[in-house]
Amino acid sequence: MRDVTTAHPVQDLDVQPTPLALLLLGREADPKSERGVECPGDLPSPSDPDLVERARAAKEKLGDKVFVLGHHYQRDEVIQFADVTGDSFKLARDAAARPEAEYIVFCGVHFMAESADILTTDEQKVVLPDLAAGCSMADMATAEQVAECWDVLTEAGVAEQVVPVSYMNSSADIKAFTGRHGGTICTSSNAKRALEWAFEQREPSAGKVLFLPDQHLGRNTAVRDLGMTLEDCVLYNPHKPNGGLTAEELRNAKMILWRGHCSVHGRFSVDSVNDVRERIPGVNVLVHPECKHEVVAAADYVGSTEYIIKALEAAPAGSKWAIGTELNLVRRLANRFAAEDKEVVFLDKTVCFCSTMNRIDLPHLVWALESLAEGNLVNRIEVDPETEKYAKLALERMLAIP
Repeated sequence: MRDVTTAHPVQDLDVQPTPLALLLLGREADPKSERGVECPGDLPSPSDPDLVERARAAKEKLGDKVFVLGHHYQRDEVIQFADVTGDSFKLARDAAARPEAEYIVFCGVHFMAESADILTTDEQKVVLPDLAAGCSMADMATAEQVAECWDVLTEAGVAEQVVPVSYMNSSADIKAFTGRHGGTICTSSNAKRALEWAFEQREPSAGKVLFLPDQHLGRNTAVRDLGMTLEDCVLYNPHKPNGGLTAEELRNAKMILWRGHCSVHGRFSVDSVNDVRERIPGVNVLVHPECKHEVVAAADYVGSTEYIIKALEAAPAGSKWAIGTELNLVRRLANRFAAEDKEVVFLDKTVCFCSTMNRIDLPHLVWALESLAEGNLVNRIEVDPETEKYAKLALERMLAIP
């Protein structure tokens, strides 16, 4: 099996890191960003040989008071302490199903912890081990930008025809906007049904969807699953006047896609697909729908994180798979299915972790658990009541979709 974890050594170059690089490294803070700000307190050293035992001891001391959630993209060193693993919405629902847990420690990113806070009781406290663990996609749509977009739609005379559908990978503010305007939330698993529901809310010939914030999931679902054409989709760019669109373009469109994307899935290219087919004859290419449309079109299979896992579980022995999603998950799947004689490789030659997801490491988890065990509530994620009200409404609409 190919080693999908090897990276080129990093040279000590005489360069100045950008503000974004400093933020991702935890050396700066951006309070206006969905990523949040860096953690207070002194973290244990990553070289501490007792980190695993310290995490185990703190978790044992907390007992049923703590429930640890681990997203599929987390590091192995963190995922070993998760009570449940899954995608963002599954984890939020799992948290809501454990009302006896006083503390929900979410090993994921900021918007996921917000969703958990929205769905859990007021007595439960959601903790994010590193407040700077965010999502670049969620950051690509701010409440101010989306409000301005709605003004543009209103001026174009189409707002009353539009139903917003927001991907789970969005901030609580965007979910609340969606709830206020009669829309729903979707995951990569139920995006097709969410779009069908949205179009059912308007006259068939006039209905439109504003899809936030991932353009690729919206485009792929509309074209692959609903039979639309690429011409039915327009791209709203929040950094251009009127989104870079004319009123006529907005009136003619069925799907108004927000100009956002996943920085990990956006890296995969058709060249990646062609290259892996040349290197591994007979390989099955399986990608996440957050990938670009041309990558999805070139793949053999397309599906959510849960779909990817189930597809590999059902795959026959001896089969070969190239997976286009986050590397932590791909590496974990490669190790898991090697014993079943299934070859699993990363789609791209270039190693690419989700940098913000990877901020949740063992030192941060130990610090959070030990703080809670000592009676100190740290890094609480708390959505304000007004935002929670409408965000929950949007989430409940999704749950009500058959």
